[in-house]
Amino acid sequence: MEHLKRTVTCGELTEKHLDQEVVLNGWVHRNRDHGGVHFVDLRDRYGLTQIVIDEDADAPVREATEQLKFEYCIAVRGSVRARPESMINPEMATGKVEVAASEITILSRCATLPFMVDERSDAREDLRLKYRYLDLRSFAMQRKIRLRHELMFRVREYLHSHEFYEIETPTMIRSTPEGARDFLVPSRLHPGKFYAMPQSPQLFKQILMVSGFDRYFQLPHCFRDEDARGDRQPEHTQIDIEMSFVSRDDVFELIEGLFHHVFQHTLGYELEVPFQRYSYDEAMNRFGSDKPDLRFDLELTEFSETAVAGEFKVFQDTVANGGVIKALRVPGAGQLSRKQIDTLEQQAKVYGAKGLAWMKVTDAGLEGGVSRFYAEIADRIITVLGASPGDLLVFVGDSWKTACTALGAVRSKLGRDLGLADPTAFRFCWIIDFPLFEWDDEEQKWEAAHHLFSMPREEYLDTLEQDPGAVKGDLYDLVCNGYELASGSIRIHDPELQRRIFAIVGFSLEEAERRFGFLLEAFRYGPPPHGGIAPGLDRLVMLMAGETTIREVIAFPKNTVGVSPMDDSPTEVDPKQLEELHLRVIAPTENGAAAETLKE
Repeated sequence: MEHLKRTVTCGELTEKHLDQEVVLNGWVHRNRDHGGVHFVDLRDRYGLTQIVIDEDADAPVREATEQLKFEYCIAVRGSVRARPESMINPEMATGKVEVAASEITILSRCATLPFMVDERSDAREDLRLKYRYLDLRSFAMQRKIRLRHELMFRVREYLHSHEFYEIETPTMIRSTPEGARDFLVPSRLHPGKFYAMPQSPQLFKQILMVSGFDRYFQLPHCFRDEDARGDRQPEHTQIDIEMSFVSRDDVFELIEGLFHHVFQHTLGYELEVPFQRYSYDEAMNRFGSDKPDLRFDLELTEFSETAVAGEFKVFQDTVANGGVIKALRVPGAGQLSRKQIDTLEQQAKVYGAKGLAWMKVTDAGLEGGVSRFYAEIADRIITVLGASPGDLLVFVGDSWKTACTALGAVRSKLGRDLGLADPTAFRFCWIIDFPLFEWDDEEQKWEAAHHLFSMPREEYLDTLEQDPGAVKGDLYDLVCNGYELASGSIRIHDPELQRRIFAIVGFSLEEAERRFGFLLEAFRYGPPPHGGIAPGLDRLVMLMAGETTIREVIAFPKNTVGVSPMDDSPTEVDPKQLEELHLRVIAPTENGAAAETLKE
């Protein structure tokens, strides 16, 4: 078979190869018989080459050609020649040349295809996932997997140049339940005991800081046993980073440089750095979201004072009860129908609003919706909101967070529906100064908003216990185009401060010791100030590829219910394996509860 080994790929032939004999290996992408002259487009991951079987080709070549079908894997020997002027394809890298076949060998045959590889986007997603190896042959998927590879290489390149060590942390660890459920791994050697798959390397990377490795990174798999919905995956990849002796600004400078490097060398795109910064409160007030899409300019306006000057009792009562009124001016959207406005209201209700008030601005003033309650102050409203004829004005009245969030969701929907965002742009920003604590109404206690080891901002250190709800943490999120790409914080390294945080959230020292004892023990031995961040690699590749789901940029993802259609996992295992692990499976009942009968 040595004579069939390829000498060039299907994407590299140009006019400089004219009259050379070459061997190509690949898959039959297209197969066309033009009345005696046969054309085969041969594909590999590098591109396409047009193979021509002339009328006077040898009989073995023509016989082999007659057998060819889509996705047969073949080897072709032939001579490179120029395409006729009328057949030049400027959209192909090899579009000026073709290969006149002198030998064709079928390396393997292909069964009837479940879908055409170059039309895979027309197939159902579960079908594509079942035959993922075919899906991955498509140029679309090959491009995205190559982009992922390039991104990972550039990340390593940049961080290596900034003196970071890539250090692997364990993928079987002690279970420290927080956030999502852990995936558990039973121990055969220690019956009744379990390892957990890490939700993140958080505790280990902090221990690496104690160990003196002041610049660490890795691209770890992280595992979360979350309920299946939306775009979640039970395993995902992070760009995990931790640094010692740094402030928030040092982390920002590093990440901005890293992302500028990655975008420049993978997409040829020049990011604007430094990224804009918004406090959590400012982002919510202006955009109704802590992950705003900055590719369009719609901004929320505080409208409470003006709202109570009208006669709309709903808004008057809302403000009287401590709520706020938020307004959004949508330039040129006055032509939206009542049905379209109703869909905006439904979006607001999904996010907790009781309704969505609206008015349209015309040459005569305000019309429609709640305008009749504001006839006397129409000019004032138009001035306050900077409105012009043809604009749509929408309003939500509720508690501050609900009003911001609901109207922010309306803003996002308008951005999509009206095509306001440039699909080729990437607009990054930092969201900073998040609340350190959140009140849990159900449990009636304070909870850590990020995690228990996040540092409060220095100005709150003396008043933590007096008003936990007012405390801002040294927390930060990186956001792009409406997606959160990363979360991070400066960490607590002072054991006494850590005990105060535990006390505020009702976390006993005994419970802390049980869950995080090895980290707390390490912190007794001179921990350095440190902080870090963990951008989500899958979501970053998704954005760069122009996709809307991370399943499109992972080679072998699970579907929306956490199943892999290709290998049919998860599956039952051999009873002998369970016996070795000292486990029995309790069969669920129809309502999901455990049955009394044990399934051996």
